[in-house]
Amino acid sequence: MPGPGRHPLLPSERPVRFVEADGTLTDGAADRLPDGARLLAAYRAMVAGRRFDQQATALAKQGQLAVYPSAHGQEACQIAAALALREDDWLFPTYRDCVAVAARGVDPVETLTLMRGDWHCGYDPVRWRTAPQATPLATQAPHAVGVGHAARLRGEPTVALVLIGDGATSEGDFHEALNFAAVFRSPVVFLIQNNGFAISVPLERQSAAPSLAYKGIGYGIPSEQVDGNDAAALLAVLDRAVARARAGEGPTLVEAHTYRMDPHSSADDPSRYRDPAVTESWVARDPLARLEAYLRGAGLLSDAEAADAARVAEERAADLRERLVRSAPPEAGELFRHVRSGGSAQLTEQAALLAAETVLEEGR
Repeated sequence: MPGPGRHPLLPSERPVRFVEADGTLTDGAADRLPDGARLLAAYRAMVAGRRFDQQATALAKQGQLAVYPSAHGQEACQIAAALALREDDWLFPTYRDCVAVAARGVDPVETLTLMRGDWHCGYDPVRWRTAPQATPLATQAPHAVGVGHAARLRGEPTVALVLIGDGATSEGDFHEALNFAAVFRSPVVFLIQNNGFAISVPLERQSAAPSLAYKGIGYGIPSEQVDGNDAAALLAVLDRAVARARAGEGPTLVEAHTYRMDPHSSADDPSRYRDPAVTESWVARDPLARLEAYLRGAGLLSDAEAADAARVAEERAADLRERLVRSAPPEAGELFRHVRSGGSAQLTEQAALLAAETVLEEGR
């Protein structure tokens, strides 16, 4: 939290951290930690999330998915975001947030439907209170603000949490969403997963701010920055932000400093723009290993409990693999059937071109 003498809208000078990379606690963290049961739940969810991510990455390499943007290294952000919300709250994810979507309870196969190239998101957004994963950067931010504002007008205690990347903060939708949320005190939490790159564009080419969390003050939004690989700190910071929103105190902007260990997507080659030595340095800050080290050191996680978490995660991955491979692939022609009523000359031409290419490919 901002120190003495700092403006209340400003974030802490350094990212909030409770657990060091080796699993030991920082000074003063013991009194602010989420309880042990909650941290154990986060651990189990992160184990399952990482195995899900690994399985999805493998399915993309096998041609079962059209594309998959891995969240490896960002699991603490994804799981903390899901756990900070109640069932009647709303999550607004991006294309990289499959782990968060699955953590909301969405069937893993339905979670990956979009990544297969289907025309729909795969799951019922209203049932799961989870918006379709947004591929265009930051377009879901105004949607989250609108849902939050509507809930406030109806007197409902709903909170909307929107996940965005650092690249999305360079888009106009992000700034418009912040301004609207601040003016109308919309119950929204903006969680920036700052992994240092907007695909290949480094953060220093996007922003000259001390950190992205400082962008909140220009809109009158209290902000915080947090170690995005520290699940305990993330839960504490997001819990406070969600509680503020639910109490009618308006939005909060949270920046989580993290790193994606894998390529931007299965179609990316990060060696063209990232220093492998820097990537390797983040291995020691692994969010799952860090939480596990703390839990074991605190006597909250036994070998048997860790093995059980791994077993459950493996069973879920096997079920995902079997059901997704067995399911029928999306019909490419459906892409053109739900764009507009009556179609258009351009859509007809594109559909014919796809049909011709499909016949040609099948004949090879």
